[in-house]
Amino acid sequence: MSSNSFAYNEQSGGGEATELGQEATSTISPSGAFGLFSSDLKKNEDLKQMLESNKDSAKLDAMKRIVGMIAKGKNASELFPAVVKNVASKNIEDPNQLIRASALRVLSSIRVPIIVPIMMLAIKEASADLSPYVRKNAAHAIQKLYSLDPEQKEMLIEVIEKLLKDKSTLVAGSVVMAFEEVCPDRIDLIHKNYRKLCNLLVDVEEWGQVVIIHMLTRYARTQFVSPWKEDGGLEDNEKNFYESDDEQKEKTDKMKKAYTMDPDHRLLIRNTKPLLQSRNAAVVMAVAQLCWHISPKSEAGVISKSLVRLLRSNREVQYIVLQNIATMSIHRKGMFEPYLKSFYVRSTDPTMIKTLKLEILTNLANEANISTLLREFQTYVKSQDKQFAAATIQTIGRCATNISEVTDTCLNGLVCLLSNRDEIVVAESVVVIKKLLQMQPAQHGEIIKHMAKLLDSITVPVARASILWLIGENCERVPKIAPDVLRKMAKSFTSEDDLVKLQILNLGAKLYLTNSKQTKLLTQYILNLGKYDQNYDIRDRTRFIRQLIVPNEKSGALSKYAKKIFLAQKPAPLLESPFKDRDHFQLGTLSHTLNTKATGYLELSNWPEVAPDPSVRNVEVTELAKEWTPAGKAKKENPAKKFYSESEEEEDSSDSSSDSESESGSESGEQDEEGDSSDDSSEDSSESESESGSESEVENRRTAKRNSKITGKGNSEDGEKENEKSESSDSSNAESSSMEESSSDSESQSENESESRKVTKEKEKKTKQDRSPATKDVSLLDLDDFNPVFTPVALPIPALSPSLIADLEGLNLSTSSSVISVNTPFFVPMKSHVLLHRMSGKGLAAHYFFPRQPCVFGDKMVSIQITLNNTTDRKMENIHLKEKKLPTDVQMHVFNPIESLEPEGSITVSMGIDFCDSTQTASFQLCTKDDCFSVNIQPPVGELLLPVAMSEKDFKKEQGMLTGMNETSAVIIVAPQNFTSSVILQKVVNVANVGVVPSGQDNIHRFAAKTVHSGSLLLVTVELKEGSTAQLIINTEKTVIGSVLLRELKPVLSQG
Repeated sequence: MSSNSFAYNEQSGGGEATELGQEATSTISPSGAFGLFSSDLKKNEDLKQMLESNKDSAKLDAMKRIVGMIAKGKNASELFPAVVKNVASKNIEDPNQLIRASALRVLSSIRVPIIVPIMMLAIKEASADLSPYVRKNAAHAIQKLYSLDPEQKEMLIEVIEKLLKDKSTLVAGSVVMAFEEVCPDRIDLIHKNYRKLCNLLVDVEEWGQVVIIHMLTRYARTQFVSPWKEDGGLEDNEKNFYESDDEQKEKTDKMKKAYTMDPDHRLLIRNTKPLLQSRNAAVVMAVAQLCWHISPKSEAGVISKSLVRLLRSNREVQYIVLQNIATMSIHRKGMFEPYLKSFYVRSTDPTMIKTLKLEILTNLANEANISTLLREFQTYVKSQDKQFAAATIQTIGRCATNISEVTDTCLNGLVCLLSNRDEIVVAESVVVIKKLLQMQPAQHGEIIKHMAKLLDSITVPVARASILWLIGENCERVPKIAPDVLRKMAKSFTSEDDLVKLQILNLGAKLYLTNSKQTKLLTQYILNLGKYDQNYDIRDRTRFIRQLIVPNEKSGALSKYAKKIFLAQKPAPLLESPFKDRDHFQLGTLSHTLNTKATGYLELSNWPEVAPDPSVRNVEVTELAKEWTPAGKAKKENPAKKFYSESEEEEDSSDSSSDSESESGSESGEQDEEGDSSDDSSEDSSESESESGSESEVENRRTAKRNSKITGKGNSEDGEKENEKSESSDSSNAESSSMEESSSDSESQSENESESRKVTKEKEKKTKQDRSPATKDVSLLDLDDFNPVFTPVALPIPALSPSLIADLEGLNLSTSSSVISVNTPFFVPMKSHVLLHRMSGKGLAAHYFFPRQPCVFGDKMVSIQITLNNTTDRKMENIHLKEKKLPTDVQMHVFNPIESLEPEGSITVSMGIDFCDSTQTASFQLCTKDDCFSVNIQPPVGELLLPVAMSEKDFKKEQGMLTGMNETSAVIIVAPQNFTSSVILQKVVNVANVGVVPSGQDNIHRFAAKTVHSGSLLLVTVELKEGSTAQLIINTEKTVIGSVLLRELKPVLSQG
């Protein structure tokens, strides 16, 4: 090492001597200078060759010589690309992904055009890197390279196209940002990746979500037709004079039927709405602007609550959000009216926030809330913030203009403010009064007289000038007061402000033209005073007025028209919102905030009249199918060995199957967004239940045998049937999950078949029980105390249509039965809920389900059956309940303590809880001899009901009494496979314990029930309409239960 360094020193010394010699010759002759230049050039060529050598020693030697040159002040800029290439290439090929990414970031940050080719090669190589973090940095580097050299655009577009196909959520946001910077007009690059971006959106990082949402908003405005057509017939089109109501209705119906939302349009709206709950204010604002610009007007209201939530953030976020709300509230007041109090001004708000809140309150003002707002404004006028007080006065003026009922009240209030001590308040009041009086001058002579009296006390020049202008404009309406005002002003002319002097001159001219007998001398006196005033504006105005109103030989033709000039009708000023014209900018953008087009702003295009071909978004899945063949074979070869591997396989396949899932999802048609969100949650819960179910599968078989010892033969048979059903449902879930990867249609078909099998088994089981003689064991079905009038009817087989089933049930109803008579449950779902997991319960497992029968412990209680399993190898003693932590009025009847439970043993017990017609949670402790475990039961809303038998006539009568506030309804888009009577019947009775009411119309299905606690009637109507839509109506006095049940039924009926 020392010898190398010594050689290097010798070499450098020799080089130095040579350089010194060259410098000496350069001072002697110009030829020496040429020789120096040529030798430097050759030397640099040698260094370039050394840097491009394959030997590390040569590169190291060249680097040392370059450092030496720089230390001596030599110019080495020509060697910069070669040095960067050597430094960057080594790090870009490093095995550590962080180093590779950092090298690319450093390379792309060097703003030197000469290394553009090297940067281009590095970006191309990084875009194919195995690490998504490196690919993300490649996307960031694209923007830097484009700003450095825009000529590389075509090559960069190729890289962007490649990265857009990337399925990593880490890359998605960055590559879309690069797309927006480099080629925002290349919409064709998005077509094939549209559905993938929609599905990945929830998992992308927050700032990536913002970029993607803004890009997809622009995309949607170019690819889909306007969803506002469905609302246009009711909002925008005025009814023709000679058109009848029926013709108008047919016209609007045609317009509504003509519009059908594209499934990809619905996919975007559905996948972005969950992000309204994001913690990032920018994400919420991005989703809000997307819903505003591309959602149907009837669905855009969901954004209001999320935007109001952002008002709890810091003042900068509040400012942006309030600006956007101000724009929205001009066009759709109804969105924010429920949150009116959220826009009340707080004393701690800065002035900019106060002004924006005032703007929103003005936009939301109407006849119903104006009295409340005016009381609020009275407080604001007294604020110490004078700028805010002045803005409030302007707001009062706008409210008086917009709402004619309060115009007089506002005017009187503003006149009272004229005596305020603060100059700004008085000046604003006078200005606003002047504008209001211009709109209705004939009706307010008294106010003008009152303002004339205030001239003696008001000292603010702007206010005095405004009063004089008003008197001059209305001098003919106050012929006695105007000359006297001019007399007073003539006395104080010399001491008045210049602004007031100008208006005195105008007043004199107007009175001279209308009442010259009384005011001729006064006007000439004022003109003489103005002729010698110190201000040249007043002198000029005096000469102009004298020549115009006092005719003489020198006056021209204008003097004939003096009265028309001075007393011309002035147009009334328009008191408009400053946010009126901001809606042509996209909400949430800098351009909207500044109200001017900012650099880089991309305008939203108008909706196309005809939608472009939607097939461009279809993705070919042939290559994906080839890649998946080994996995498919593995699944076919080992169908029984799934156990824990099912969820793992689903996780591994989530990336590669996203395209096919999105395609099938878009082809499935329009679906309600709430239904889809509940689908996601139900899939998650079903996966977790399948895991726990697979663990306890073997245990359930053992416990079914133990049941015969403890609970008797009848219960053990029931338990075996339950286990068989649970096993069949588990297997059907597994089948449906595996089939889900290939197609969504097969999944929905298998679900319907499995549900229909459950319904048929349950019905056959109950018909056998009804036909068989009374058994020895006492069951809840044998207790006739709960329905002494009604006789249970044998349930028909599912082959019959629901209308025929209802007719048959109606035939058997006795004439003496009341309208509300409790019926036997039409269907009992065997789904159980985990009360205590065996891991949490130290071997004690507990599950509960709702048998949908009247409770033996109380007629206001919901019956619950709990199955306890001892999964340990030791006996458990004294199993009981204690420390009930129940909400107010909720009561519980516990089961008797269980003395002992053998190892691997099981027992089923009954208990009752009075939930008081609410879904509040009942918490208590499940205890053994040694331990206590906190558990809770929360009932589904459908289990708080008892089925009711009634005729169609009684149903309509009761429904007519439960309208208005007692009725909740929604229009849902029903999946095609759900558009049959039998499926609707299945879906409804699976969710809620309701009875079927006979119906004379095939497209209307009626269900009736009563709440367990209060006995309040609950009526459900499902009316099928054209175009795969249905109207769901729920009538009940218990409005909370009605709304919750509506929310649960909507996704069930709409999902496929």
